[in-house]
Amino acid sequence: MKIPTSKLSRLQPEQLAAWAKEAINRSKSGQIAAYIPLLARADRQGFAVQIRAIDGQFLSWGSIAQTFSLMSAVKPFVLLYLLCELGEKTVFDCVGCEPSELPFNSLTQLEIDQGKPRNPMINSGAIALASLIPGQNAVARCQNLLDWLNQQANSQLFVDELMLSSVNSMPNENNWNLALKMVESGYIQNSKIALETYNRLCCLSGTVEDLAKLGMVLVNSGDRQIGENCRTVKALMATCGLYEASGRFALRVGLPAKSGVSGAMISVIPGQGAIGFYSPPLDKEGNSVAGLFLLEQIAKTLRLSVFD
Repeated sequence: MKIPTSKLSRLQPEQLAAWAKEAINRSKSGQIAAYIPLLARADRQGFAVQIRAIDGQFLSWGSIAQTFSLMSAVKPFVLLYLLCELGEKTVFDCVGCEPSELPFNSLTQLEIDQGKPRNPMINSGAIALASLIPGQNAVARCQNLLDWLNQQANSQLFVDELMLSSVNSMPNENNWNLALKMVESGYIQNSKIALETYNRLCCLSGTVEDLAKLGMVLVNSGDRQIGENCRTVKALMATCGLYEASGRFALRVGLPAKSGVSGAMISVIPGQGAIGFYSPPLDKEGNSVAGLFLLEQIAKTLRLSVFD
């Protein structure tokens, strides 16, 4: 019998199933993101989770074949790619590393900060990073990131063109104002390409398996350079990944995590493994209600907090 080398491998399928069912029940209190037409049609009961451990074991529950757009859950991996491609100085000259006090799409926060995005995990920061991705246009830039991620994670991510069309059908005036402010302050040059790239990146899609595999890149990269950059990404996930809820989550759960308005959520357990979730109902900060509940149960039961 193989002896588990990760705490995650101790989790029993029956326990995961019980928590997942309770998580779905709790998600009734959440709201589906409605500002993108295709997201508004998501199944409230849709749920999937995959837990991958460093010893190679994994455990899944729910609609694991379901594909969904990563939305903001892609942001840590945009950051990782650019840290590897361009280096820390170039990246952090363009975006800060402090938690935000205001919502993820706040123009007021950007104005307070004189046009420099507070961190890479909010919309302004991700739009600024999209402007740095190498490539002549949005399609080329997104493809460069997509190829790199699929190679690093052995994932099968793809651009959901239907979701992209839905995003583009309802122009996001707030994101446009963020981009214009950053052009004015000199942090990006071309607002149109930056926004087109950002929208396309948010429509990178896959399954919970793909999401968990992405998380594993942050856990056990054998490449020294990537490994050093993973430390930076995980720190920013822990401090900024869940928007205004990040501090409360760090206190209660103590794990790096990142959410997206599709209901996608990724959490990394340093030295142990990664967890990918999908459940569309969101809380008021824009985080998956079921994902937060399930992650808290797993972390507390297995004592996974990085502060333990």
